[in-house]
Amino acid sequence: MAIWDPSNETMPRSRLADLQNERLVAVVKRVYDKVPFYRDRFTSAGLTPSDIKSVADLQKIPFTTKEDFRSQYPFGLLAVPKRDVVRIHCSSGTTGKPTVVGYTRKDLDTWSGLVARFLAAAGVTADDTAQIAFGYGLFTGGFGLHYGLEKIGATIVPASSGFTERQLRLMCDFGVTVLICTPSYALYLGEAAVNMGLQEQLKLRVGCFGAEPWTDLMRESIEAKLGILATDNYGLSEVIGPGVAGECTERRGHHIFEDHFIAEIIDPETGQVLGEGQTGELVLTSLTKEALPVLRYRTRDLTALHSEPCACGRTFVRMDRVHARSDDMLIIRGVNVFPSQIETALLEVEGTEPHYQIIVDRAGGMDILTIEVEVNPELFRDEMKAMVALEEALLNRLTNTIGMRPKLRLVEPKSIARSEGKAKRVIDKRKQ
Repeated sequence: MAIWDPSNETMPRSRLADLQNERLVAVVKRVYDKVPFYRDRFTSAGLTPSDIKSVADLQKIPFTTKEDFRSQYPFGLLAVPKRDVVRIHCSSGTTGKPTVVGYTRKDLDTWSGLVARFLAAAGVTADDTAQIAFGYGLFTGGFGLHYGLEKIGATIVPASSGFTERQLRLMCDFGVTVLICTPSYALYLGEAAVNMGLQEQLKLRVGCFGAEPWTDLMRESIEAKLGILATDNYGLSEVIGPGVAGECTERRGHHIFEDHFIAEIIDPETGQVLGEGQTGELVLTSLTKEALPVLRYRTRDLTALHSEPCACGRTFVRMDRVHARSDDMLIIRGVNVFPSQIETALLEVEGTEPHYQIIVDRAGGMDILTIEVEVNPELFRDEMKAMVALEEALLNRLTNTIGMRPKLRLVEPKSIARSEGKAKRVIDKRKQ
């Protein structure tokens, strides 16, 4: 079965179920035979591969976590000899040992085909010129999108990250029609285009963004500044990288490529599998990865699954766009707060800009939540009365949204540092 074949994405559910069962049984036997870590896990759980006969038995298998990747650093989870690994990627390792993943030659072909799927779903064609503003290196985003675009046949501008003015000049000079980067950097590029007077010269029509959560209001702001259709895609290096799922032009959720991945939603506290439409933590099992397959990987991303048909005709289950992670949750004075809640509340009040910083500190044994948000330039220059009214409106909205009243600082435009990669929205000084 070809990886990038539109008929794969419209297969009957019964055919998909048979395919998943077949591939799950095969991958379970392979990791049991080839990966001591999984063999030990199965033995500890009193399982053998023969106990897993179909997807219905999936819940018998213990979860895999990021800590498991770190405990097996660097190559303890490989299911093939290292000589068969032709590419290595890994996470940044800023919070501990990096998570290392390997790819065989077949894995790279599978990966590029899966990326081509979500690009095609977003409307990218061989007639497009696509600029990649992701960093090229150990991060999976740059190379993952590059080879997916090659599979489609698009012209690629491998600009990498940084050098914003040059990025915009290249877009104008080369007639770039597709932008690939993080949503926060797309927003920054849109602002820079306005400041440089280049909006009218841009020929962009589609943006394919990923690698960080973002809200619908941020999407609207990006589309307004760049004049594009902004789409989101989803993946993570431990599973394969970008290419697990992506939005089609209907943008009613990400189509998960279920012929290669089994998706579950669990309660992040209890591990109990939840039903369709219920929000919880996404768990993924890879079915076709050769070098480093994973069973029931806990992503920590919070979402929900929906199986009703999409207007685009694809039959794969759809997941809601990820707005939060269970491990990003802040506990402040006993209150659970997600950064995405704060962003939504801020952008719902007219007069703010989509740039903010969340600062958590502790004084006198008490947590202090401070939120800095940029204010519209016209309003910032306006009389003090308008600023006071905006501050009160924001504080009321934030208090109602997160259940506590934070400190709020209204700051002038462009005073919060911009990011050319993943935006750092939260500074938790309690951990420093």
